[in-house]
Order: sequence, then structure tokens, then C-alpha cells
Amino acid sequence: MPTLTCFADAADAPPPPYSVTTVPEPPPSNTSADASDDSAAAWSSAHSALLYRVDGWGAPYFTVNANGNVSVRPHGVNSLAHQEIDLLKVVKKASDPKKSGGLGLQLPLVVRFPDVLKNRLESLQASFDVAIQSQGYEAHYQGVYPVKCNQDKLVVEDIVKFGSGFRFGLEAGSKPELLLAMSCLCNGSPEALLVCNGFKDMEYISLALVARKLHLNTVIVLEQEEELDVVIDASRKLGVRPVVGFRAKLRTKHSGHFGSTSGEKGKFGLTTTQILRVVKKLQQHEMLDCMQLLHFHIGSQIPSTSLLADGVREAAQIYCELVRLGACMKVIDIGGGLGIDYDGSKSQDSDISVSYSLQEYASAVVQAVRSVCNQKGVKHPVICSESGRAIVSHHSILVFEAVSSSSHDSPRISYLGLQHLVQNLSDEALTDYKNLSTAVVRGEYDTCLLYAEQLKQRCVEQFKEGSLEMEQLAAVDGLCELLSKSIGVSDPVQVYNVNLSIFTSIPDFWGIGQLFPIIPIHRLNERPVVRGILSDLTCDSDGKIDQFIGGEACLLLHELDGNDSLNGNGRAYYLGMFLGGAYEEALGGVHNLFGGPSMVRVSQSDGPHSFSVTRAVPGPSCGDILQVMQHEPKIMFETLRHRAEEFDYSNSMSIANGLACSFDNMPYLSAASSCSLTAANSGNNSYYYLMDENFTAAAAADSVASEEDQWSYCVA
Repeated sequence: MPTLTCFADAADAPPPPYSVTTVPEPPPSNTSADASDDSAAAWSSAHSALLYRVDGWGAPYFTVNANGNVSVRPHGVNSLAHQEIDLLKVVKKASDPKKSGGLGLQLPLVVRFPDVLKNRLESLQASFDVAIQSQGYEAHYQGVYPVKCNQDKLVVEDIVKFGSGFRFGLEAGSKPELLLAMSCLCNGSPEALLVCNGFKDMEYISLALVARKLHLNTVIVLEQEEELDVVIDASRKLGVRPVVGFRAKLRTKHSGHFGSTSGEKGKFGLTTTQILRVVKKLQQHEMLDCMQLLHFHIGSQIPSTSLLADGVREAAQIYCELVRLGACMKVIDIGGGLGIDYDGSKSQDSDISVSYSLQEYASAVVQAVRSVCNQKGVKHPVICSESGRAIVSHHSILVFEAVSSSSHDSPRISYLGLQHLVQNLSDEALTDYKNLSTAVVRGEYDTCLLYAEQLKQRCVEQFKEGSLEMEQLAAVDGLCELLSKSIGVSDPVQVYNVNLSIFTSIPDFWGIGQLFPIIPIHRLNERPVVRGILSDLTCDSDGKIDQFIGGEACLLLHELDGNDSLNGNGRAYYLGMFLGGAYEEALGGVHNLFGGPSMVRVSQSDGPHSFSVTRAVPGPSCGDILQVMQHEPKIMFETLRHRAEEFDYSNSMSIANGLACSFDNMPYLSAASSCSLTAANSGNNSYYYLMDENFTAAAAADSVASEEDQWSYCVA
């Protein structure tokens, strides 16, 4: 540790200007980088891919291209080089002004890739097909998608369309989800399963029975023993023979966060005693032939195939016992649990990783069912799974902008400032200052930190009592910070302020500490040298991301090019949150009245940029969000317009136009040049606001946007 020459004793003699002979770099760690010119020049996209583990969590859909941008491989391992999509180009297309050929969408932005969704479905099906063929399994696999993972209309419709060739179906857990599934499956395979899970009342069960009347392959899964009485009653009233299954509570469970829904104490399902009572009641009503499906759920993010196989074997034994008891069993539904590797570690000891591939998962399931059924001499059942996270997570990327950064900058400490501080210190604080000066001269760094902290606390107390001025308090803060930096214990982490609501767009991080890969989507051929955390727009201390994959408490980022990109002072700096296509949109709320992001749907094409935007939707406006909370924006606008006429009549027209724009704009930060209120006060009374009725990308030949119904405020 170099010797520090500073803190001459200002109590006895005038001190020299504060100086430190050497300020060392922060201590090395796996989240810091050597910032030498030579290594910075040698930095490449490959280094960033390794740093951010892109090849671990991103394969086979995401990579870093030679330009330093994230590329999307829409067809997975089958993607050709010319089919890769540069994510930065997509973001620029979406966010650039319409006059520049863009779509004029405001960030944050969700980018959906239906080609990735299609590939995930096909890969899952192919994995089971290979396992079934290689093991001589004598039935087939047909999955269902649990719509709770992402209920977006196009997502569900795409899954039904892409999966119709292999009888892929849907799973519902509530009445609105059931209505959604019934409608979508009218365009799917007639053999596709419609699995009805969740707590049920008479209306839910009646809807499911109506679905059977509509020739949808519907199965009512009993979650509680009492639901059977309702099924029997409703089926007789509607004249429909039901197909019934039930969820079994297995003894097998995993110990992670997502395993809490499984085991004997799980939220759903029937015990063995309850199962036997259900069988007996169906026999009494001559309906045992209606029981055809066994369902179970070990828990989401099953970490290993050994745990998976253990649970499947237990369930297969129950299946075979039901056959022995006379049930007309046909399907074993292994539920969800097919995990994804959020951090690229391929670990079975983490809630955010799994140690297996799709093929290993499918092979373990088929082997477990086959071995038990062969042992019991039972015909192999159709294998069904409810894989949601594994299907939709990869196809959606959340892109947002870091608009500024902040750090605890130490003020310059002048001779006069330091002398002024010393002259006003209390006796105890002055003693601490003298001891600190002595420790610095002797190079006793641990002692330095002790006396610096004591000095700081005494000065805070003096400030609270009114005997120390704000400038003096700032001086002691700066003194202590400079000392910490010179010794090498100061935390150099900067706060990057992002144009995002974590509560709305990444609620699982706030709610359960779920980690997602977050990386810059460009400048990846430049060395990142800033250790940062992310802070959102909300007025909430929890609105920050300070934990990242790999067990890191910060993220290596690039220095911002200017610190106010919204107002044209520097280039925009874009970050992407990946693998968030499941649950985040459905769980997000409207904390601080920040609504959801804008959305574009991007398909691979043979155009010059390898993609086309097939749908573009602006995020909810301030008016939309206010309506969600039962406010009436039109009445609010009229109230404010009348107020403007009362107190500022000469400018009331322009004020009203500006207010109308504010109701129709998204609640997120935007450039000062787009502020309608300052434009309204510019004296141009001929300015009138009209919301575009057709949100189109007419300026872009390779883009097609959707027409959105939006009410607008027009002042004539």
C-alpha cells in the first residue's frame, strides 16, 4: 500500500493542500477489468460474450455479433448466418421518429420473436419424439401450454397455430383463461387437449362441459375432492359425459423456492386416501370410465433429471394402480417443471439454473413411465406436459434505456475549506481529526478508517445541533471519501438510472428475487469499465436491481456518452433483459402509475436487415393507466381545461392541447423536445393536438403495424 501524504495538522499549523501521492485502482475481482489502453484496444465481442455468459444462458438463440450488438438467431441451431437479426437495428426501427422511417414507439419496449417461439415448440416435441422412438415407447407425446405464463393474444394464438401439427393444446387455471383457451383451440387440432386446472365452481365446470359439447378435447382435473360432486351434478344437468382427471399429491418434491407447491403439503391435489374415495364415488355413479388422466406437479424449475425421474416413477405407479382399480386411464400429465438456465451455469444447485437439456428431460420422463408400465404390464399412456416457462421465456426481450448515472463524487477540498472545518470542530471531533492525521502519516490504514468514521459521525451530530454548516459537513464527507478511495476500500459502484419500472416489467425480481440475464445490447466490442447497479423511475427504495446472475452485486457497464441522452446530450445506452417471456407481463402492476412497455413483433425475413416488424403497439398512455385505477381521464381533462380558461384565458387553448398530449403519452421519460406543454406555451396558438388514429409504419416498406383504438383529446 503506497504511503499517503495528506492531512497536515490544521489545528496547530496551516495545512498544505490536500493531496494523495497515489490513488490505487479498485481491488481486482471477477467483476472488474484492467482499464489499460492496450487491453481496451484488444477487447472484442467474444470477450463480452464470455463476460456476460451469453453462450451459456443465450444458446442457441442469442449471440454477440462482430459489430458488438446482440444478435437473435430466430431458428435456433438451424439459423443461417444471413438470418440473424441485429437487436439494435430492431430497437432503432421501433424507436426512431416516423419522419426518419421509424415507428415512433417510446421505450421501454418488449420485442417478441414468434420464430423463436415456434422453434421452442418444435424442439420440445422433437425431443420427446426422439426419446419415444429410441426407447420403443408405444404411445405418443402431446403437450399443453399453460396460458398463465403469458396470456397475450398473439402468443397463445401462435402456440395453437405452430403446435396444431402435433396436437399441442392449452391449459387453463381460471374462468377467463378457460374462455380464452376454448376460443383459441377452435382453430387448433381437434385432438389437442384442453386441460382444466385450478379451483372450480359450478360455472367453471359448466364451461368445461360446454367445451366438450363444442367438440373440444376437454379434461376436468380435480384439484379438490369436493369438485367431483359438482362435476357429476353439472354433467347430468347439461347432458354431457365428462372426461375427468385429478392432480395427485406426490411425496416427491424439490427443496428450492419453486418446490413449495409440491409434496404432501402442496397447495393442490388429492392424497392417496382421497384418490381412493374419488374412485369409489365414480364407481357408485357408473362413471369410472370417465377417469382418464393423472396429473401431478413436482414444482417449477426442476433442477435435475434424477429428481424428475423419481417423481415420474411415483406418479406412474399411481397410474398403474388406477388401471388396476378399473379406471379407463389414457394420459399421464407430468405438469410443469421443465426449467431453463437463467445464468448459464448448468447447475442443479440453483433456483435459476438446471443441469439438463431438453433431450435429457424428455428421455428421463419416457424412461421412467416406460419402466414402471412395463413392470406392471400396463399399456403405455399418452405423455402430456404443461411446459410454459420453457416455451415462452426465450421469445421475448425487454429493452430499456439508461438515461443517466450517478455516483458519490468527492468534492475538491481547499486549504480554506479544510481550515474552516477544523476551526469549528468540537473537542471530541478535533481529537479524532488529530488522531486521523497521525494515522495517515504512519500508514496505519485500518486506524485511519476507524478515526475517519468517528470524525464523520461527530460532525453529523454537530450538524444536527446546528453548530456545523452544510459546507463543513460536505467537506468532512469529501475528506472521508477521498481517504477511502486512496486506501482502496471505497465502493466505486455507480447507479445507472433506467427508464423503467421494475414493479411493472420485472416484478419477479422484486417479489421473489428471481434473476434474469441483463446486459447491454450494443457496444459489446468495447470494454465495460463501470461497475453499476440499476435504479428505476419509481419513488420506491425497492425499485432497483442490485443482484445479477453469477452471484454478482453489480453489473459491468460502459460509461455513458453524455449523462442526459433524453435531451440529446450523448448517445442512447440500451440494456436488455432476456428470458423474461413467462409471467413478467401478467404479474406486472401499475406502481406509481407506470404502465406496461411498448411492443413490437418481429419475424425473420429475406429483407436487407433480415427482419420485418409485423405488429407494433404503443405502451399504455397516462390516460389508459388512470382508467385502470377507476379515474375518468376525459372528465379530468375537462376539469383542467375549464381551470385554464378561468385563470389563464389567453393561453387556455394551448394549455388544453398540451394537457391532451400528456394524457395520451406514455408515463415514461421522454425527450424535452417532445414535451407538449412547453410547445403549448411557446406562443403558437395555432398548435392543435390530434392523436394518429392509425398507428402504422407506412414509412417503412418492410414493416406492418397494427391499428389501435385510442380515444384522444382534440381542442378545436
